[in-house]
Amino acid sequence: MIQYQICPINPNSHLFEVLLSFKSTPGQSYTLTLPAWLPGSYMIRDFAKSITEICAYDSNQQAISLSKIDKQTWTLQASDEQVQVRYQVFAFDLSVRTAYLDSQRGFFNGSSTFLQVQELSEQTCQLTIQPSTLVEHNQWRVATGLPRAQGTEKYQFGQYIADNYQHLIDCPVAIGEFDSTEFTVEGVVHHLVFTSKHYGDTERLAADISKLCQHHISVFGEAPFKEYWFITHLLANGFGGLEHKNSTILQASRFDLPNPQQSSAERTEDYKTFLSLCSHEYFHAWNVCRIKPKEFVPYNLKQESYTKQLWAFEGITSYYDDFSLYRTGLINFEEYLAILAKAATRVNRGVGELKQSVTASSFDAWTKFYQQGPDAVNNIVSYYVKGALIALWLDLTIRSKSNGRYSLDTLMRELWIHFGRTNIGTSEEDFINIANLLCGEDISSTFKHYLYSNERIDLTSHLASYGVALQKQKFKKLNSVETTSAEHYHAYFGAQYKAQSFGLTITQVLENSPAATAGLAVNDILIAVDKVKVTEQSLQALFDHSPANSELICHFFRDDQLLSSTITVTDSPLAGIAFNVIDESLVKRWQDIISIE
Repeated sequence: MIQYQICPINPNSHLFEVLLSFKSTPGQSYTLTLPAWLPGSYMIRDFAKSITEICAYDSNQQAISLSKIDKQTWTLQASDEQVQVRYQVFAFDLSVRTAYLDSQRGFFNGSSTFLQVQELSEQTCQLTIQPSTLVEHNQWRVATGLPRAQGTEKYQFGQYIADNYQHLIDCPVAIGEFDSTEFTVEGVVHHLVFTSKHYGDTERLAADISKLCQHHISVFGEAPFKEYWFITHLLANGFGGLEHKNSTILQASRFDLPNPQQSSAERTEDYKTFLSLCSHEYFHAWNVCRIKPKEFVPYNLKQESYTKQLWAFEGITSYYDDFSLYRTGLINFEEYLAILAKAATRVNRGVGELKQSVTASSFDAWTKFYQQGPDAVNNIVSYYVKGALIALWLDLTIRSKSNGRYSLDTLMRELWIHFGRTNIGTSEEDFINIANLLCGEDISSTFKHYLYSNERIDLTSHLASYGVALQKQKFKKLNSVETTSAEHYHAYFGAQYKAQSFGLTITQVLENSPAATAGLAVNDILIAVDKVKVTEQSLQALFDHSPANSELICHFFRDDQLLSSTITVTDSPLAGIAFNVIDESLVKRWQDIISIE
């Protein structure tokens, strides 16, 4: 058994100390390494940069020489039958990916914290989580999906067990004086943990999330875990999530949770977004944590692992995250269509969809998606959002061609049975072959066209078959994806921006838009249009009061230089999408495949 011990030795300096101990063979060399990335976040993170003051000893506390051979790897030669490695980790990234420690809370992913003994990677790991020695931390507790060793109770500091190194790093840990609540679905205990102050109604939240958990378990037919942990970092502002096999780390605003002063029928947009995030990460417990691309079996965490299948693992999951809110009654169908329309509009408003396929987007996730440049809106497509639209097409296609016998639910359950349970990685052909069987005909040509073409996906006829009309619309406002009827004139700017104390900072410029033609670029600070100081309100008003084809002088700073240009106001293009119900009876066929209690 490999033994790890972690202690928050200096919260104010954001330092964890880790002690790694293992039995060794005298004279044998061992390799210690830390992952460069972690599953679910496709970017090289170089976690080893946060390791400080590393040293090694034998059983007599005699120093063992460590040789660093690359940015994340050390070697040593054992001098007797025991090796101890002691090091510190600077933990100051309050994201879902790495590690964080301060006087209020602590958190760590094993992938950024625990060195792997490469030669012993399949051995059982025992982790001892030690409490802070500071008096003010006496009420701190532990939240993690790691199995507890005998004698360690839930939420206690103590010993935890992992089957091997991969299991160890798949179970993130939160420590602190956190709020927690529990609920049970299908015999599985689910934990909701909030690592900072909040004002939410956790009882109502548990009731809502339990419906989503029941939905996902019903889709796949079983829960592949004995317990599940939703661990949420609450901040003033924040949003994100990262999936693990029996837990997820979430990030949200402390005011995203349901307001106890409101009725249970009221759900704010922020709360619905948080529910969608919970739904998304929970669905991942099957789709990508267990059903995964063949390129990820096993994971190679030393370098990039390329796959063209992220459109399926993120796109299908993104389709279900909001659709499940509708199916479980957390939102009505009109609310679901509005959410779906925003997603479709995000894809349709730019030209990235015409330059990059979802398979190329998946393959280039490491650079083009996770490290987006100022050109991203014009040159890439999101495998999340475009993938969700392909999932919608696939769901409606299977339903239609099977005369309502099967759906995307059926395809996901088949993937679970044949690939998830068995830990056999998928190929693109596996999705296509199962879809062909469910449809009762070969849809490979159309399927591959949507995956590999740089063309827009037209869902008009498919949606009409299920009682929904797709309408092209104009943008209602300059700085949002909110759309409105095409009947009236709406001025168009073609750039996104955020307000500053002085002016508006340009954050995106759409290709061939008035802003692009005027020469505005990302990071420019727009200060005046038509000799009027601009704010979010004044810029909107200026454009609203300007007729089509009028020319306005704009002034802006680029770095520290004051520049000017002429912008031509145009009518909004029909780049927005809206969905409307035209036949209620057909809409019901979109839902009624599996029984949702």
